[in-house]
Amino acid sequence: MEVKVQKLTREELEKKGVFDWPIWEKETSTFDWQYGDIEECYFLEGDVVVEDKNGNKVNCGKGDFVTFPKGLACVWNIKNPVRKHYNFK
Repeated sequence: MEVKVQKLTREELEKKGVFDWPIWEKETSTFDWQYGDIEECYFLEGDVVVEDKNGNKVNCGKGDFVTFPKGLACVWNIKNPVRKHYNFK
């Protein structure tokens, strides 16, 4: 399952309504997570390594627009505290 990391323009983010989405914050930590739905999010702050059960790693952080697929089981390793807008589909 592929995690998609993109750099979108402010205009593209506004068109998606990102700045109206709720904000999630989390301190430096490591935890298991599983996605029951597709999540789109935009990182305002932070630095994260997300690793799936096959050992594939994705780095994401400030300025990244990230799409996590439904069904993804992974480990979040938050290196710097995260603040992000998020939306489940």
